[in-house]
Amino acid sequence: MIDLTGRAALVTGASRGIGRACALRLAEAGADVLVNYLTSRSAAEAVAAEISALGRRAAVVKADVSEPEDVASLFEFVGSEFGKLDILVSNAAAGGFRPLLSTNPAQFEAAMNTNVRALLSLVQAALPLMKSTTARSKVIAISSHGSRLAIPDYGLIGASKAAIESMMRQFALEAGGSGVNFNVVLSGLVPTAAVQGMPGYNRLAERARKHSLAGERNLNAADVADAVLFLASPLSDSIQGPTLVVDAGVSIH
Repeated sequence: MIDLTGRAALVTGASRGIGRACALRLAEAGADVLVNYLTSRSAAEAVAAEISALGRRAAVVKADVSEPEDVASLFEFVGSEFGKLDILVSNAAAGGFRPLLSTNPAQFEAAMNTNVRALLSLVQAALPLMKSTTARSKVIAISSHGSRLAIPDYGLIGASKAAIESMMRQFALEAGGSGVNFNVVLSGLVPTAAVQGMPGYNRLAERARKHSLAGERNLNAADVADAVLFLASPLSDSIQGPTLVVDAGVSIH
């Protein structure tokens, strides 16, 4: 059993979906968790209440991770509240669903700031707190099939996810020797509220069901959270830089 007792974690975009599942899974394993959100304080507070009910420390912080100033304030709070950071899960994402050919500069900038620049700001701000811990610290970023597959109306988000995977490999090269692991979890199609709003979602979901190699069960947020838990634990200390695909085997077709 994975035991994260005494470890402090920050999960961005943790009020719903995969972020919520990750925050709760880490808390179930013993970690104290800081729940980051942008728009839904009530949902974030509900997640924190579940974490507290597990006997773990929980804190809720509003921060727009696309804004470096917000990230700086976020980590000031992490330092004052926990005094360290052992686990960072970069999950918050945005971008909207539209063809690349109709994407305007403002939409491009917004997606890249939230999905890519945010990761850079988060890691730069987190490293001083992470390097101060005795055990290896873990940075885990959430990606998707769009990083390597062409999906209708997903080009902008997909491009940002490809950039995230590349950046995480570079972080591993530059800072992996300082006691921090950098890894990515690529999630298959999980029926979160955001994903279900994708154009053609029903067709994509049917394809995923058809090509699943995990029997009759559907992929869900808890499956992704389990992979994040593994990468957040000492069991992954020798894993540095790769992308772990969690999609029930759909992408091997």
